[in-house]
This record gives sequence, structure tokens and C-alpha cells, in this order.
Amino acid sequence: MEPAVLGGKLASSLVAPLVKKLFVTGGPGAGLVDRPVRLDRLVSFRGERRTLGEKEVRGLAGKLVAGSLDSPGEPPFPRDETEAVTDALTARLLALGDLDMDDVQAVRLGHGELAARLRRQAAGSADGLSTDARYFLDSATEWACLHVLEFFTRRSTFVARTLVAQTRGQAELIAKVDELIARVPRPDARDTAFERRYLPYVAEQHNRITIYGLDLRDSPDRWPLEVAYLSLEATAEEERTAALPGEYADPERTVRLAAEDALRTRDRVLLRGDAGSGKTTLVQWLAVTAARDGDRTPYVLPLRTLTRAGVLPSPAAFLTAVGCPLTPPEGWAERVLGAGRGLVLVDGLDEIPAADRHRTRDWLLALIRAFPGNRWLLTSRPTAVRPDWLAAEGFRELSLTPMREPDVATFVRRWHAAAEAPEFETRLLDSLRTKRDLARLATNPLMCGLICALHRERRGYLPTGRKELYDAALTMLLARRDRERGMEAVQLSEEAQLELLQRLAYALVLSGRTEMAVETAESIVERALPSVASAAGQGDAATVLRALVLRSGLLRRPDEGSLDFVHRTFQDYLGSRYAVEEGHLDVLAGHAGDTQWEDVIRMAVAHARPGERAVLLRRLLAEDTPRLALLALACLEHATALDPAVRAEVEARAGALVPPRSLEDARALAQAGALVLELLPGPEGLTDAQAHRVTVAASLLAESEPNGALAVLRRFREHPSLTVRRQLVGTWERFETRRYATEVLDHLDRTGLFLTCQNPAQRSAVAEMRPWNQLRLDGPHAMTDVLACVPEPDTLQELLVAYNPELTDLDPLLGFSSLRHLTLRECPSARGLGRLTALRLESLTVYGSTDLAGLNELDSLRKLIIRQQLPGARLTDSLPTSAPLRHLYLGREATKATGLRDLSHWGTLEHLGLSSQRATAADWAEISRLPRLTSLQLHSAFFDLGRDALPVLPGVRSVQILESRPVDATGLASRFPHAEIELF
Repeated sequence: MEPAVLGGKLASSLVAPLVKKLFVTGGPGAGLVDRPVRLDRLVSFRGERRTLGEKEVRGLAGKLVAGSLDSPGEPPFPRDETEAVTDALTARLLALGDLDMDDVQAVRLGHGELAARLRRQAAGSADGLSTDARYFLDSATEWACLHVLEFFTRRSTFVARTLVAQTRGQAELIAKVDELIARVPRPDARDTAFERRYLPYVAEQHNRITIYGLDLRDSPDRWPLEVAYLSLEATAEEERTAALPGEYADPERTVRLAAEDALRTRDRVLLRGDAGSGKTTLVQWLAVTAARDGDRTPYVLPLRTLTRAGVLPSPAAFLTAVGCPLTPPEGWAERVLGAGRGLVLVDGLDEIPAADRHRTRDWLLALIRAFPGNRWLLTSRPTAVRPDWLAAEGFRELSLTPMREPDVATFVRRWHAAAEAPEFETRLLDSLRTKRDLARLATNPLMCGLICALHRERRGYLPTGRKELYDAALTMLLARRDRERGMEAVQLSEEAQLELLQRLAYALVLSGRTEMAVETAESIVERALPSVASAAGQGDAATVLRALVLRSGLLRRPDEGSLDFVHRTFQDYLGSRYAVEEGHLDVLAGHAGDTQWEDVIRMAVAHARPGERAVLLRRLLAEDTPRLALLALACLEHATALDPAVRAEVEARAGALVPPRSLEDARALAQAGALVLELLPGPEGLTDAQAHRVTVAASLLAESEPNGALAVLRRFREHPSLTVRRQLVGTWERFETRRYATEVLDHLDRTGLFLTCQNPAQRSAVAEMRPWNQLRLDGPHAMTDVLACVPEPDTLQELLVAYNPELTDLDPLLGFSSLRHLTLRECPSARGLGRLTALRLESLTVYGSTDLAGLNELDSLRKLIIRQQLPGARLTDSLPTSAPLRHLYLGREATKATGLRDLSHWGTLEHLGLSSQRATAADWAEISRLPRLTSLQLHSAFFDLGRDALPVLPGVRSVQILESRPVDATGLASRFPHAEIELF
């Protein structure tokens, strides 16, 4: 019988008074004593205040049992067991006095567990009873315990004593927690303590770089990063803004930024750069600056080291994988990345085999998805992976640009200051300015360092050509290093060192790796020793290899178990030398399709004899692919002697690629180098598209061949195509400012053409050219400087000011009396739109967070583009109500508060563009009330109401749908019966 069922038979009015008699009546107060008041002092059948005995308790139990038997319904057990059940219940009630607990503890225990304690305390009390009787006894015990606990909670001392017990328990718990905290620090405290050790370690570990050639005499070979670091530029193609109906698209522009700023505007960057361009040095710089600033926790992860273990590491294994001696708290790396505080620098995608790159991408993307909010940088050579390899995952692609003439001069000055050789600085700078071949080589920090070292080493004499430069550099590093520094070591001749080094290099080239196990290297040296007489007597393979690492300056040990070359360029150069010596021309040609072998093949042509060069180049042409034809063309630079027929065939095959058939072909063509400039045609006979692609290819060669590139572009300065003229304007920053302005820009037809200024030199050049009526100024320019660069202010009709935090008061624009079109893009401090009423502007475009106060006063506007949120609840609250607007574009944020309420006020509208991804029936009603509307540009989600809910707009002639998901264009034809519907 359940207690609830029993409760139906025994009324609380009967049970409660009987239970109450079991306990003495407590006095007022909290009952505060030194020790808790136990139940044996509360029951009435014990102690000094005894009022009941066992006989009286039995009488109470008998009344409970009798009350149950006398209640209506079937009796719960046979009546002949009444006395036995009464005795058993009596024994259990008397057991209350034997429990070692107080009333507070009993209530916390609960009536069910209290009844179980009584059953155990009065074990054997139910012996001999029938099943029904035992079941009734257990139920009656629980029912009685329920009333016992109810009685306890009603005692005057219970609540107070409960609070006392809770207070004591809390104090005890707090003391135990404090002791636990003292023994085991909080994870965040341990993390902070660890990072106080880790960040200085990273800053120190990566704050050293090699400046090539400084280790020849008594100079150290590693220098502080902040002394040697040269800020290089990275470039990216700027995303175009979607064109509105009847409006030109923004021209394709190359955006330049300091390489170290790559992660300030985007959290994910794929940085490409040629060998020796400074990718690893940039990674070190980012790690050191992040460690010192403390805003991000850097992880430097060289892929060549990570892939050696086979399994790419989880965050918990980052430090172990790169040999960091510090042991972080458990879960530290995951907590850092989980909080979005990480700066993950993954270096050298090109230094691992192509087969491992997809695995690496999966590993990287899994990390990014698991730990969003961090910053990620991946470095690679330009051709290691396709251009859009990570574009879908939000990675911005940047390319390290070749060093410009000012960068080279800065590097040379710093190098000579560090080398304490100022007497050679000026002479080398003069040579770099006057010797074209030498200047072409000085395009990255590696080559600049070698040139500086060789120039000092040879007392001002420098070789010409890439092969001669490397030959001289190897002689410097291998033959004279120890002699100049007075070192005594294993004596290996230059030729012996080259023989061993090139075998190691070729093994790495064949494996597609840049790092090998020391055991593998020792076995290669061991096999080579018998044929290298001068090395055979110097010791075993391990001794000779150790000497190469310590003294050659070309090998290094990144850790105890591995070996690599100090730079990939040396590996490729030496590997190609060995391949040619061994006659492995078929191997070279067989790997020509692998981008990792490009430099190997180009250097192999330099090492080969004339007949071998012809064979290799013909093998490249036999593949009949554009890329290998261009590779063959690039190889001609290194072919000092070659069969004229082969040279002519290579040039003819490459000539078939000129003019380039696409922008991708134009970029690939530029990779072939200076010879391309000789093949690029003038504008005669070219279509506008072909002419544009030729100018793109020539522009890309401006860094390495400024004179030749300028000569090509100069031919197109009279070209009528707007696309060609935009390309000529957009490449201005690649050339010397004033010369390019004089020879190209000042000759261009200005119609429809914006001229962009980004720096003071360009502003100065604008002031000396014929007037430009369309001008764009990017970056921080003071308005006084803007006015100064337009000597005839009444000629300026259109002005675009972008990314200018210094633009505040718009009043100075009133000086441009003919200004009719104004664009403000990301000018957050600009104020005073209303004061431009006097200009009678015809069009205004605002992007970003410009103050829109006064916008409603510009009553001359015919065209208005707003890409930021409008104030007010209706469009008429902020837009000029008296303006004869014909063209209106409202970005996604613009109508967040206003919707399209009152849009129909502007009955003059002919073109309407909306980026909002939602629409109501009221919005469509506003659109339908525009009598002159002929053109619509809408987001696909704008049609979510359904086709039948849309109004019929017979006057609309053009509908452009910005698609984020499929749209049934044919189904919309009934709503726009006379319109051409386009999906974008």
C-alpha cells in the first residue's frame, strides 16, 4: 500500500496529534547549544522530560493501525495480524530515539530515507508478518515519518537552528574551497603565469635573423630583428563594389599595404612571396610584435617541421611540435584559441610535398572552424597552389612585392651599418642605380644581402647574372668563411663541399621536401665519400656532415633530428647543378609540370652545356602547354649560349601567347620576365580587350623592369578604351611618380576617367598636369592639401574621397564651384553635408559612418547612394524631400529603421536599387506608386513574399536580381511584363 493510498484511509487530523505526542514540546529560541540537539533528546519517551513510555507508544501505534482497519474499504491486511503489526510499528517509532541525528539532518534526509533508517534500526520487527502486513507496515512507517518531519518544521526552534546549520556548513565549505584553490590554482591564473614565460620566450626565440654575408669576418651571423627588419609591401586586388544600373563598375585596383599590416584588416590571410622575399622574416616579425604587445598569443608553425611527424598537431601539441621547451597548463592552447586570442602563423606551404597540401588545408580549416575569432596567416610561394585555394574560406590573398628602389637603398644602408663597412655603401648604391642586370637581381632581402656581402668581399667588384652571383656567393661561403674567421675544423675543399651539398640538395628536390632526417643525410654522405677524395680522410659520414653544418653556412639543424638548407634558393641551385652533372635531363623535364621545380629547371639551363640546354628546352616545348612555353622563355635569361634555332622556336612559341588571351594569361606572361616586354605589341591591330591585357602584363613588370614597362605603356597613352585608360591610371604607383605623370598620364583622354592620388608626391604631380575633372583621393589627406593639388578648382566636377579619417569639416569643398558629384567612402569624421547646398550637387554617394545631418537640405540631388543606416523612422525624415531624385540606391543597412516608408514621395524616381534582404507588402506598395520607375536592382530575398503577392509593374524595363539563392526569373515575368530580368 502506497503512503498516499494509506493517507486516504488515515486522515491527517488523526495522525498528526498522535505523532506530536512522541516529542517533547520545545521552548522558544534558536536552540543554540555547543552540540546539535539529537533526536534522542527530543522524543518524549526518553530523557528527563519523559511523558511517554513504551506502553504509551504502543497505544499510539495501535490507534494508527486501528484507524486504518476501521476505515471504509477492504482492510489492508488480515485482522488477525493486528497485534503483530502494532508491535512492529511500535518498535519502529521507538527507534526514533536511537537515530544519531538531529531534526535539521532528518528533514534534509527526507521522509523516505528516514523510514528506511527506522526499518534498519528496528531490524526483525516485521518477521513473521504476511506480505500484505509487511507492505502496510512500510507504508505506515513512511506516512508517520512524513508527519514527523512536518512536526519538526513547525517547531519554533527549527528555522533558526536550520539557519545556524546552514551558516556553519557554508563556512566549512568556504574553508575547504579556499584550501582547494590554494592547492590547485585556477586555470586562468595558471594560464597567465605560463604566458608570462611563453611570450618573452617567443619574442627572444624569433628576434634573430641572418643577414647574409655578415658572418665572414668577426661579425655575428644573427642580428636583432628590429635592427635588420625591413618593412616590405604586400598587394591585393581590391574587391569591386557592385555597379548600379547605368553606372560604371569600379576599376580593378591593386591595393598596397605594409606587409606587417596584413592581419589588421582581415583575420585570415594567405601570403604569397618568391624565394627569399622575406615571408619567414615577416612571420618572425609578427610573432615578436604580438608577443611584446601582449594582445595576441602567437604560434609559429613551420610546416616542414610539422609534417615530419606525419600527423599535423592539435592545439595542445603546437608547442611540442616546434620544439618549445616550455610545458603549458593542460588545455591552455584550446582556451587561448577558444577565447579568440590566438595568432596562428603557418609558414612554408610550398616547402611540403604537393600531396600533403590538401591534408594541410583540411587541418587548417578544421582549426579555424573549431576556433573562430583568431587570426591566421599562411605563407607560400606564388605558384604552390591555385589563386582561389582558400578564397571560399574567407582568406584574403596578398603577395609580397619585389623590393623597390627605396627599399633596396634602405636595406643596403642598414646592412653596411651592421657590417661596419660604410666605405662600400655609396659605391654599391651607385652600381645598383647604373647596372641594369645587377638591379634586376636585387629584388628581395636574400639577394640584396648576398650582393652586399659579395661587394664588400670583392672590394667593390660584382659579377653579373644570377648564376655568376650564386657561384660567387658559394665561393664566399664555402671557401673563405673559416679562413677569414680563423677557424680550425675539418678541412674540406670548396669542390668537396659542393659535391656533398649538391647531393643532399638533389635528394631533397627529388623528395619534394625542404627538410630531411639527419640519418638520411648521413647515409647520402657515406655513399658519396669514396668518390670525394679530399673528404674521405676527414672522418666518418657523421663527422663530415657535422662539419658541413657548422662551417658551410648553407646547412642548418632546426632540431636534433633534422637538416635543411638555410634557404630554398640554395637547395634548388645546388640540386639543379647535380642533376645536370649526372645527365638527368629527363628527370628535370619530367617534373616540369610541378611548380616546385620551376627554379630548379631555370638554374639547370644555366648550369647545362649548350647542347643540353637545347635538349631540355625542346622537352619543355614538347609538352605544348602555355605555362611550360613561358617557363622555356624564362629560361632563356640563363642560356648564355644556345642554338639559335632553339632560341627562335622558344620565342615563337611564347609569341603565340602574346597578346594574352585572358587576365590570368597576362599575369602568367609577366612571370617570364623582361623578355616578355620585347614580345608585347603596341595598340595597332588589337581589340580593346587585348590592349587591356597587354597593359596589365606590362604593368606587372614595372617593379623589375620599370624602363621597359614604361616604354610599352607609353604606346597606349592615346588609346580610346576606358578600360585601357583605367589600367594606365591604376598602375601609376608602380612607377616613379613624376616621370609616369609626364610621359603617360598627362596624355590620357580624361573622359569618364578618375585619377587616384594616394601620397604627397602624386598630389604634387597632379598640380603640374592638365586639369582633371574627376579626382579620387585615397588615404589621409588634409583638405588644404587637396585644394593645393587642384590649381584650377573650377574645373573639378567629380570628387571621391576614400578612407580619410582627417576629413572633418566639409566647408573647404565649397571652393570647387563646379563640383557636381561627390563620394565619401569611409570618412567617419566628415561633418556638414548641409553646408554643401550652395554647390548644387547632382549626385552624392556615402559609404561608412559619415554624419548624415543636413542631408535633407541637398535639394538639388538627382542621384543618391547611401550605404549606411539612415536616421529617423521614415525616408522623409532624412532624405531631401524637395530633391528631384531620379536615381536612388539604398544599401542593406540604410533602411534598417525606416523601411521604405514614404518612398513614393519621390515620384521622379526612374532607377531604384535596394540591398535590403527583406520586404513587406507595404514596401512593394511604395514601389508600385513610383510612376516613372523603369529600372530596379533588388536582392533575391526581396521576392520572399511570393510571386502572386507582388504588384504588377508594367513600366519597369530592367530588373537586376542580386542572387544569394536560386530565383525563378521566368515566374516573375507576369509581374514585370515588359522588363528584361537579369540574375547576378
